[in-house]
Amino acid sequence: MEAYIVAGYRTAVGKAPKGVFRFTRADDLAAEVIRELVDSVPNLDKEQIDDVIVGNATPEAEQGLNIARMISLMGLDTDKVPGVTVNRYCASGLETIATAVAKIKAGMADCIIAGGVEVMSGMPFGGWKIVPNPEVALKNPDWYWGMGLTAEAVAKEYNVNREDQDEFALKSHQKALDAIKNGHLKDGVLPITVKENYLDANMKKKTREYVVDTDEGPRADTSLSALAKLKPVFAAGGSVTAGNSSQTSDGAAFVLVVSEKMLKQLNVQPIARLVSYSVAGVPPRIMGIGPIEAIPMALKQANMKLDDIDLIELNEAFASQSIAITRKLDLNTDKLNVNGGAIALGHPLGCTGAKLSVQIFNELKRRNQKYGMVTMCVGSGQGAAGIFEML
Repeated sequence: MEAYIVAGYRTAVGKAPKGVFRFTRADDLAAEVIRELVDSVPNLDKEQIDDVIVGNATPEAEQGLNIARMISLMGLDTDKVPGVTVNRYCASGLETIATAVAKIKAGMADCIIAGGVEVMSGMPFGGWKIVPNPEVALKNPDWYWGMGLTAEAVAKEYNVNREDQDEFALKSHQKALDAIKNGHLKDGVLPITVKENYLDANMKKKTREYVVDTDEGPRADTSLSALAKLKPVFAAGGSVTAGNSSQTSDGAAFVLVVSEKMLKQLNVQPIARLVSYSVAGVPPRIMGIGPIEAIPMALKQANMKLDDIDLIELNEAFASQSIAITRKLDLNTDKLNVNGGAIALGHPLGCTGAKLSVQIFNELKRRNQKYGMVTMCVGSGQGAAGIFEML
């Protein structure tokens, strides 16, 4: 039995904590996307949906209460469709797609909404209260290192210097700006209308409204000289700066995955299928190298070679780890992050895997190409990689 992706949407990505979605709740944002997703498939009855699987890296506070169930209730306007929240940190949005595909292939479901959401504007990085096991932390402190320190460790171990990191970051912004200018990031983006209340100069309550349809992160004023002036933010004498790291971000992205039976019933054309998905474990202190292990596993599972892949979306958590992976696996940079990456476009944690999937579907379609890979490092020492085939 095969599983097919038949629709996919994402929001534009906002900067956190002071960007366009700074006052928007994660459940509201995600509900809008799944509402549009369902409406885009005319013959689909909402109650035919077996599950809503939502990736989220910090499922607490506004993103708590099993946010997937809240999103299902809000977005589908029925209590008949369940929901489950999945957390594999930065790979959560890709994990949900793989889970949906696996359930459908196993005959456990026919129609699943899968994706992710993260509004980092409403949440401290890592959550409100981090409580490591004290005895374990004493014996293995590097299991709990902050992400920035792991990026510094990768830079040191893989000999990635500051200049290379800044140059990589600049190229990410340049590619993203070109993509936006040429309309290459428009497809699959659901415009979101944001309403904000504020007090004017006379202390009278006013409401302003605007539409968010373009990724907010890319900066036209970025330059090598400007990046070089930034100080390291994670380690004294280090090389990792705010400029060569991914941005904290807000966003949501979802796809609709169906069985072959449902595909025929809905009378729709499939967009893509997930060919393979692999996850790997690596030392937590150099978590950024996760894709070095996960990519070969996904290729082997698919019986493919790296040269068979037309486009690669490698999540740019940090320039240091992105460069290390590119060098170690000898990735073709002409195929890599052709529209920029997370350093420019943002990294809304639990949303990212689904967001990159929607992006790669549309870019592969635009280029009339067949195979795409989405891959990322994952906090606490993991990597994930998924290979998609366009249909």
